[in-house]
Amino acid sequence: MYRRQQVFKGGESHSFFLWGARQTGKSTLLKHAFFDDLYIDLLQSEVYRRLTERPEELREIAAAQTKGNLIVVDEVQKIPSLLNEVHWLIENGGKRFILSGSSPRKILRSGTNLLGGRALKYNLFPLTSAEIPDLDLERALEHGLLPNHYDAEEAWLLLEAYVGSYLQDEIAAETRIRNLQGFSSFLEQAAFSNGEIVNYSNIASECGVSSPSVKEYFLVLQETLIGRFVPAYKRKPKRRIVQAPKFYFFDVGVANFLQGRRNLTWPSPERGAAFEHFIYMELYAYAEYSVKRFKISYWRTSSGFEVDFILNENEIAIEVKSTTRVNARHAKGIRAFAEEYKVEKKIIVSRDPILRKTSDDILIYPWQTFLAMLWSGDII
Repeated sequence: MYRRQQVFKGGESHSFFLWGARQTGKSTLLKHAFFDDLYIDLLQSEVYRRLTERPEELREIAAAQTKGNLIVVDEVQKIPSLLNEVHWLIENGGKRFILSGSSPRKILRSGTNLLGGRALKYNLFPLTSAEIPDLDLERALEHGLLPNHYDAEEAWLLLEAYVGSYLQDEIAAETRIRNLQGFSSFLEQAAFSNGEIVNYSNIASECGVSSPSVKEYFLVLQETLIGRFVPAYKRKPKRRIVQAPKFYFFDVGVANFLQGRRNLTWPSPERGAAFEHFIYMELYAYAEYSVKRFKISYWRTSSGFEVDFILNENEIAIEVKSTTRVNARHAKGIRAFAEEYKVEKKIIVSRDPILRKTSDDILIYPWQTFLAMLWSGDII
């Protein structure tokens, strides 16, 4: 079992939600961390049926609890009405809850009780470099970092099953998407836009659906935790800038499969895109697990200067390059950004084997060094 970085900082005495896409390891983590507490699994058919028919039965289950006051409810999104009982038990029964699920969409769209600020919120993501001893970068970029996929020799078959049964079938059913063929085509086109600026009209044209439908499909991916947008950095620009967001899937392996991107080699644009995606996943996971929750955006001018990631208000500028030897050409984007904003740290993350620093204070990090420093809190 991998030792996860999500340790629920600040949640020691509070109820909380734990959200994460399927197979990120939520159930495994909770069963390991709270092995001695009452665990209610709504994937169990009989438990699901009984609590669906009679949610108030949760009070009776809680009343019979003889050890401690913590109750874990897994896959809580399956019965949104159960949250009314959870709310009552927190307020009147002295109970503390951990509520886990793979998608908050059903709860958000149902207008169900979200406990009125009585529960904190945490997320679980695919594995990170800090959780895998001796991370194999090639394996991570090829297989992705879902726990069941990273180590598996048959990772491509597992990805095929994941995309087919979960993304294309279960999510489409849960969100009541009627045009299944259009949604399937959208997933593929969205993957080809992974890490790129989103153009709804182009994707709609390729999928044979309307632009409003494409926007709704992207919203579905966000609300089911399958991907997220990275906004453009817009603070008082002097240059003309691109303002549309970028979109990243939650796992590099899933994006690979949807694109049919397999057995990639260095150097190639596809491998470089996967490397950038991997670094983004690390940044986002660290922001959440550390509870620093710094903002991540990107910057691009209409003339073509670009910085992959800006952390907070121009605090740190990060460019990701898959080269093994960074040169002046690779630093053009960061230098252009630094001309416009005061930047505390200018960083290029690459496969360059040696940590270097340029005359204008751009730090060139080997990816291993950068990630070790990120997770130790030395980057931000």
